[in-house]
Amino acid sequence: MAQLRLDYDKFLAEDVEIIVIGPENAAAFQRYWDDHGLPFTGLPDPKHSVLKLYGQEVKLFKLGRMPAQVLVDIDGLATYAHYGNDMSDIPSSEEILAALEKVQNTA
Repeated sequence: MAQLRLDYDKFLAEDVEIIVIGPENAAAFQRYWDDHGLPFTGLPDPKHSVLKLYGQEVKLFKLGRMPAQVLVDIDGLATYAHYGNDMSDIPSSEEILAALEKVQNTA
């Protein structure tokens, strides 16, 4: 999330809002947001209902939830998704912005 924080202005310039969804409860999420000064929206999902809707995987042998990045358009349609195979498999901001540009060019 540090990279998203650093590149947040790039996303805003493209009319993209970042929403991070995590399995923690609201208090833990708030502490994390306060400790790290994150400028975007965080949605605690302790029952994993939203995370399941977007298909985020849990791999017990890899110690938990795998990273997932999903671009959702203004109509609520997922237009791009990246599902990580391990905790380091996270696309860069540039990769996400390139995917956004590709989606915008095909619309």
